[in-house]
Amino acid sequence: MGVNGNAAFVFNRVLQRNTHQPKGLRAESEALTTTIVTHLNFGRLREAVSILFASPLPFPFSLYARLFQMCSTNAAIVEARKVESHLIATFSPTPPIFLLNRAIETYGKCGRLDDAKELFEEMPQRNGGSWNAMITAYAQGGCEKKALWLFSSMNRLGICANEITFASVLGSCAAVFELFLSKQIHGLILKYGFGWNVILGSSLVDVYGKCGVMSDARRMFDEIENPNAITWNVIVRRYLEMGNEREAVVMFFKMIRANFRPLNFTFSNALVACSTISALLEGIQIHGVAIRIGYEEDEVVSSSLIDMYAKCGDLESAHGIFELPSSKNLISWTSVVSGYAMNGRVREARELFNEMSERNVITWNAMLAGYTRFRQWEEALELVFLMRKETQHVDHVTLGLILNVCAGLLDVELGKQVHGFIYRHGLYSNLFVGNALLHMYGKCGNLRSAKLWFYQISHWRDKISWNALLTSHARHGLSEEAMTMFGEMQWETTPSEITLCTLLSACANIFALEQGKQIHGFMIRNGYEINVAGRGALVDMYSKCRCLEYAVKVFKEGPSQDLILWNSMILGCCHNRRGRDALRLFELMEEEGVGPDHITFQGILLACVYEGLAEIGTEYFNSMSNKFCIIPRLEHYESMIKLYSRQGLMDELENFIKRMPFEPTVTMWTRVLSACTEHGHSRLGKRAAEKLNELNPSTQYHFQIMDTSRGCK
Repeated sequence: MGVNGNAAFVFNRVLQRNTHQPKGLRAESEALTTTIVTHLNFGRLREAVSILFASPLPFPFSLYARLFQMCSTNAAIVEARKVESHLIATFSPTPPIFLLNRAIETYGKCGRLDDAKELFEEMPQRNGGSWNAMITAYAQGGCEKKALWLFSSMNRLGICANEITFASVLGSCAAVFELFLSKQIHGLILKYGFGWNVILGSSLVDVYGKCGVMSDARRMFDEIENPNAITWNVIVRRYLEMGNEREAVVMFFKMIRANFRPLNFTFSNALVACSTISALLEGIQIHGVAIRIGYEEDEVVSSSLIDMYAKCGDLESAHGIFELPSSKNLISWTSVVSGYAMNGRVREARELFNEMSERNVITWNAMLAGYTRFRQWEEALELVFLMRKETQHVDHVTLGLILNVCAGLLDVELGKQVHGFIYRHGLYSNLFVGNALLHMYGKCGNLRSAKLWFYQISHWRDKISWNALLTSHARHGLSEEAMTMFGEMQWETTPSEITLCTLLSACANIFALEQGKQIHGFMIRNGYEINVAGRGALVDMYSKCRCLEYAVKVFKEGPSQDLILWNSMILGCCHNRRGRDALRLFELMEEEGVGPDHITFQGILLACVYEGLAEIGTEYFNSMSNKFCIIPRLEHYESMIKLYSRQGLMDELENFIKRMPFEPTVTMWTRVLSACTEHGHSRLGKRAAEKLNELNPSTQYHFQIMDTSRGCK
């Protein structure tokens, strides 16, 4: 109240001296009222309040109400205090309660909760409106717990709440995820006969959805007789936020069929759902609805359309909307840059990025994420340096991406500099940044720093932190230490599926069959849903541990087999020297309609090497490009050289090397030299020795034909 407590007291005392005025001053009061109203009509609030404050006369209640309303609209706290002081002094000792309630509302909307609380507590009399005004002020001012406490006090005193109060209290419940109290309030709403109110119904849908009880949210939604556009928007958004994107899209189309006009944010939520689950067809249909009702050029909708098309891989459609005159803003620029970058068209993304006249930290992050996703570490580092020159703004996402760059470059010294920056700017408590640091140290092989940092974040680390540390040790051949850490982890948190897959890989690396079986049993006992990745890790572990029958059993148990699982099984057969079984699996895989990739052919060619099937291996190698449009990689050429070398097919080996699109590596030439020595092919052997001497001059290679009776000379 007032500028401060003393000032309010002085205002009141000055005004109280002049409260009782002769009746003849009524005309003067009316004239001043007219003047004040004129100022208000022209938006001159300060002048209007100054006239009122300077006068000792009482004014009509409607004028005070209008003044409070304009103070709320303009966030004019000083003027609101003056109007309140004049009201209390002029009508003392019993100022109108409804006007004091308006004053509380005004203080709340101006963000001055202390003033609102002071006035509420000093009121000589209160009614339900007073409590409602104070609760609403707390709810709108971000003091949700105070609003709920005050509502509980009001309810204990037997004071009835109105619809506005219930809406405010439900909003507070949603903000602090207070499900139990929400259900009690739901009961009060029905008890007081407000069950028909669509605003309260929408608020209940909202609070149940935010508290994660979508079954109750949907039941409440279905009970609303006449849902409005806001109600539909709430149910679509809550499904989206709870990870049920498909149901969010379904509800959007139900809304359209019910002849409701969606809000622009409803379009945005539905399009975000489509982009998350790559539902391009549904996204195109939503685009059609937006065009039909004139929303295509809306800034929110157009940006969401660009983002949806980009994330679904339809960059041409995304760019087409981007080129519309109304679509080029910072959000749409960022969306289209991100779309090109994350779909592998990084060069085009950089060209668009360079054309931007304005960028924010999200734009920089989008471009940097594209470089890191496709392992273009040098370009990413160059962008980081450019970013530091042009802007000082970075966020936790930026720092996480920069640390990924350091990990990709295996540059632990640069990573330490980033760590120092994080510490100086107080960002080390952000878990995303903390886990990125852990990953960087682990990937760079600095396990001592990784462990040290892991213990420093012991108060806020999570499953991802544990997985990063376990993966680092497993990756660097310390699988036994990883298994020990798994035991420690279970005292602190429940391992995720990713962690268990990492541990299965560790077991595979050290051939720890019994430990692998224990992890498999742990997954079954604790009800883990063994997805494709988990089954692949189990197949790989059992295969490498020479327990192929268990691998086959896991492979067959799943409802379906995807490419990753087929690859794991094919490679598993190869690890167990059962190449012909691997080839039969490949035939079954083709019959199932699953297309191979480069990993599949790595296993197939390895099977041909183990079985000595040079002719079949050649056919499979040629089919990669001719039939399956897969460009052979380095490992495929290595397998073919190994296959021809082992079978002594030196002419085929020489012709194969001549047709290679690149020069053989040192490893390849070494294998060729060894084969020529064993099988007596002098021309190719001498060439291999010459090439090895060129590539590795520190070691001299000589071609010698092996004497089978005395060994190699």
